Amino acid sequence: MGLSLWKLRLSMWGTLALTIALSTLALSIILSLIGALNVTILAFTIGVFYLAQWLLAPYLIEAVYKVREADSNTYGWLHEIVSRISKKSGIKKPKVMIAHVPIPNAFAYGSPLTGNRVAVTEGLLNTLNKEEIEAVLGHEIGHLVHKDVYIMMIISFLPALLYIIGRALLFSSWFAGYGSREEENEAGLLALIGMGAIAFHFLLQLFVLGLSRLREYYADRHSATIVDNGARKLQLALAKITVASRSLAERGVNLHAFNDFRSLFIQDPSSSLSEETLALYGDRWEIVERLKRRKLTLWDRVMEIFSTHPNLIKRLRALDELAKGP
Repeated sequence: MGLSLWKLRLSMWGTLALTIALSTLALSIILSLIGALNVTILAFTIGVFYLAQWLLAPYLIEAVYKVREADSNTYGWLHEIVSRISKKSGIKKPKVMIAHVPIPNAFAYGSPLTGNRVAVTEGLLNTLNKEEIEAVLGHEIGHLVHKDVYIMMIISFLPALLYIIGRALLFSSWFAGYGSREEENEAGLLALIGMGAIAFHFLLQLFVLGLSRLREYYADRHSATIVDNGARKLQLALAKITVASRSLAERGVNLHAFNDFRSLFIQDPSSSLSEETLALYGDRWEIVERLKRRKLTLWDRVMEIFSTHPNLIKRLRALDELAKGP
């Protein structure tokens, strides 16, 4: 994927606009068929629930992944890296957190209640050197700069709304189908609209996943431009994260157990399960080059459509383009 900035922005805005347009079209059709009042009340209720979920999500994330604030004495160097990147990025320094989990990863999160936070896992600290961690943090702070937490929350609401409306209509049709022929016809219409809304939800979800992958490329670009030699350092980091995650899986660690908030991570933990077996020896650049040379299969391309993150091979090749400069 060519990563010229204009092409990346055009793709993101195009995907965002198309998702909103299709959602609006679907909701307009539903409103015209079953009445504005019912859908409006349901949408309002779901919106309140989503808002509460968004505001409280940081507390849930920290409970699930055992996240604690990084001690400034023990992790002074980590605070210094985050301060430096934040200053160069033009944002206020987020809170620096440590997630006490074995997988090597990092994530940025936050809400108006908690402010912005950036977390690295113990596994990441044990896997990468400080320069590679700096590149990873450049990526995560890029998400904060680009307001990705907010954008993805808003855009994810639209397909979720259609799904819940569809389920509600199907549920209603089960109880409306007994009685006169007119009532049976009404039940059939409700069921048909409900199935259509759910089908449309799955289509929109593909656009949301596509936007998520584009935001990952965008955050990679931020790291490459804000960190010295950031593209190369990030390539090493992503390759080592993949290899280390694979090693953990082979030792019996269930990577799927960390999938609850996988869209937050710099690399989907379970994606390493689909990578070819990688030897844990040789120069670290051998691993990067071996991965970049791997041929993308049809299965790789299909699976990427349903992923929150770009295929690792494509991502490493895109970073090659950034490393070359303009």
